[in-house]
This record gives sequence, C-alpha cells and structure tokens, in this order.
Amino acid sequence: MSFPLLTATAVLPAVGAIVTAAVPAARRTAAKWLALVFSLATLVLAAVVVVRFEPGGARYQLTESHAWISDFGVRYELGVDGIGVALLALTALLIPFVILAGWHDADPLEEVNPNRRWRPTQGFFALILMVEAMVILSFEATDVFLFYILFEAMLIPMYFLIGGFGDRAHAGGDEAAATQRSYAAVKFLLYNLVGGLIMLAAVIGLYVVAGSFSLSEIAEARANGSLSIATDTERWLFLGFFFAFAVKAPLWPLHTWLPNAMGEATAPVAVLITAVVDKVGTFAMLRFCLQLFPEASKWATPVILVLALISIVYGALLAVGQRDMKRLIAYASISHFGFIIMGIFAMTGQGQSGATLYMVNHGISTAALMLVAGFLITRRGSRLIADYGGVQKVAPVLAGTFLIGGLATLSLPGLSPFVSEFLVLVGTFSRYPVIGIIATIGIVLAALYVLVLYQRTMTGPVKAEVRTMPDLRVRELVVVTPLIALLLFLGIYPKPLTEIVNPAVEHTLSDVQQTDPKPEVEAAP
Repeated sequence: MSFPLLTATAVLPAVGAIVTAAVPAARRTAAKWLALVFSLATLVLAAVVVVRFEPGGARYQLTESHAWISDFGVRYELGVDGIGVALLALTALLIPFVILAGWHDADPLEEVNPNRRWRPTQGFFALILMVEAMVILSFEATDVFLFYILFEAMLIPMYFLIGGFGDRAHAGGDEAAATQRSYAAVKFLLYNLVGGLIMLAAVIGLYVVAGSFSLSEIAEARANGSLSIATDTERWLFLGFFFAFAVKAPLWPLHTWLPNAMGEATAPVAVLITAVVDKVGTFAMLRFCLQLFPEASKWATPVILVLALISIVYGALLAVGQRDMKRLIAYASISHFGFIIMGIFAMTGQGQSGATLYMVNHGISTAALMLVAGFLITRRGSRLIADYGGVQKVAPVLAGTFLIGGLATLSLPGLSPFVSEFLVLVGTFSRYPVIGIIATIGIVLAALYVLVLYQRTMTGPVKAEVRTMPDLRVRELVVVTPLIALLLFLGIYPKPLTEIVNPAVEHTLSDVQQTDPKPEVEAAP
C-alpha cells in the first residue's frame, strides 16, 4: 500500500494542534516553536505533493479511497487536480508566515498562573493549525459528504480565533473591543452556518438522485448515461451548493460578515480568513458546482456574473471611503473575489485559469499587505488611517513593503496579481464584453484606494505619535520578504503555476461542455 501523502498533509497540522495545545501554560515560547515546526513540516509535505503531481496526467492524482460510513455510501476519498494542488500549496505556504506574524498576538497582557488550565497562547496557535488541517483536507476531498463536514467544521476554530483573540488596537477600550469581537464572531458563524444548512439539504438531495457522494462515481454515471438529473432538480441542487459557497467566498450581497470579522480579528487571523478559508468557497464552485451541475451552472451564469460585477464595483467603492485600515483591505478583498467568481463563470479557459491564479496571487498579496498593516497597527495602537502620517520618514522599510503590498493589490504590471486580473478580464471580455468592460472600473478604483491609503499613512508631515516608531524587525522581515519575492517572481514568470492549473481548467470546461469562443476576424477586402 502506497504512503497516504494527502492524508499526511492534513494529519500533520492536526497532530501539531493537539501537541501545541497540550504544552504547559508556562511554556508559551515552546508552544510557538512547536506550531512553527509543524507548519514547516506540512509545507515540506505540500512541496512533495507538488513535485509528485503530473500536470498532464490523470485528472485526480495521489488518490486515496476507504470505506467510512458504508450504510450511507460515504467514503473517505481524496484526490487532487491542478487547482487543488495550487491552493493546497498556498495554504501550506502561508501558515508559517501567519504563525510568525502572530508570534506575540496571543501573549497574555499580564502574567498567567502556570497552574491555570486555560492556555491562551497555546490555544491560539493550536487553532491556526487545526484550521490549516481542515482547509487542506477540503482541497483534497472528492467525496461530497466528506467535503461538507470539513466545510462546516472549520467554522469552529475560526469562531474562537475571531471572538477569543481579537485585535487589541480598539479605540473603545477593552469592553467595547470584547463586544465588537463577539458580534463579529457570531455574525461570521451564523452567516456560514445558514449557508451550510442549505448546502446540507442539497447534499442529501444529490444522494437521493445520484445514489452516491463520490465525484468520480457521479461523473462516470453521467458519462455512460446511467444518471440523468431532471433540469429543475439540478437547478435547485445547484442553488443549494452555490449559496453556501457564495457566503464563504464572499459574494455580494452575502458579504457583510467579512469586514466585521477581518476588522476585529488580529492581522494574522484576518489573513487566515481571506487568504485561506475564503478560498474554499471559490474552489468549491469550480470543483462541485460546475462538475456536478453543468447545465444549471450555465443557466445561472448571467445572474452570477451580474452579482460578481456588483461585488467588484461595490467593494472597491466602499474601500475608497473607509477610515479603518483593516476594513479597507476587507472591502478590497470583496472586490477581488468578484473578479475570481467572474472568471469562473465566464466559462472560458483564460477566465478560469485567471480565476485560479487570482486565488493564489490574492492570497499572497493580501497576506503581504495585511501583515505589514498589522505590524503598523501594533506599533501605533490604532487602526484609523487618520492617526498616521509621515511613516516613511521614520520607518522606510516598513513603508516600502507596505507600498509593494498595496501595488500588488491594485494589480500593477510586474507583480503576480496583474497576470491573474488580465486573464480574467480577457476571458470574460471574449464571451461577455459588456461585463468585461464595466469590470475595469474596479481597476481604477483599486488604484484610488491603495494610493490614497499610502499617501495618508506614509507621506506628509510626521505625526508626533509615529515619530519614535521602529522599523521592521528581523522576525517581521522574515515574514514579509518571501511574500514580496513571490509576488515579483510569479509576476515575471507565472509559468510554474499555469502549467499545473491549465489542464484542470480544461477538464472543468469539458464538464460544462464549453469551448473558448473564437476571435472574430474580418475578412480582407
């Protein structure tokens, strides 16, 4: 029996979470190092998955299949395609940086009795590792019921990370901060639970009509004609799945939980939300919505494209008007997720390749910008943009890395998000030119909110409160430098990603029986 590599990539951080949580309360530093070591070991396993994956090979590779709940046809089935491999690698890559960036975020403000059972620092890092395990396994699951369990279970550690370890830079004091954290955590949980409950009904309905939860079995039954789902039934099932994924993504008008959650969470947890967990929603649209319900996906495309377009413009407009730095980045992410969903449902090779690359590049760029913003907020003790000014004169490295993260967010040519956004727009324009043209408004607005943010915080007279602000420390440079290097490398040479992603996109397009539209060329006179 071959080594279960995919299982190992998820089990390792789960074991790390248990071991980290068990460290005695007085050994906070040991718990941090344990969490970092387990995250780095997971990154090594993820690198092995990438190396062993053959882009031109079978659709799902490194597969595992074991009986689980036999009476209900539920199996423990895993497999990765190019899209899953890319997002698995992104998750494993970002978690060590999240841990390093949050090194002191859960340290108690006063000395804790070593005999107390509650270990806040250990709990913080254990929850991060548990989220990593569930997200990685969700990118590998090819059994619909297994995916659903992971889709819902990851809400629990995220709820505690948002509500129990919120941002300490809150203007209203400890009591107001606790109230806002609790509100943000409950809102996050309720929105996603409602989406999950609707999806559960659709999962049960799928089993009733298909007799299986296995993606491979359902695809085979469709191919040989033994499975035919009535049109109305397929559309209702599609809506059940899509609603849950649109909440997680988040797509307008189901997005309102995200600014609260990112605003009240620590910067590393905010990165975990938007760069890692939310990608499960857009990934699932590609893997489950398009593959299981091809006719319904095409039927719903016009409405979804309009919703994605609203997300792009609405998120960017609200980002322009924000006074809170972290909420600005949250609304910018809503705009970016609109581009991702637009690329998915443009139903073109360029659009879906761009959407997948966008998921990866958005994760890297948002991590860079949000983590540097977190370092800035920790120094000043405020999230309000108006409380800053002249930072580049006292902390030039911090200001420089903040600028690069911002330029990546607005998709500057030469940085990796540009390639993604360009492909999405070209892919959309080739089939839906009006949608593609209107979506370019998001590019203009992105330049506005990023450059205004930089101008108000980094340039101008040095405010008294930032005059003694230190520049980035060694640990912070270790976090930011690799992310910036990746933004530059993938912006100049995206081929390693496109070679992995493109074959998977071809399979997805074949599921919905779509081909790229041929360019119209006028005949020579």
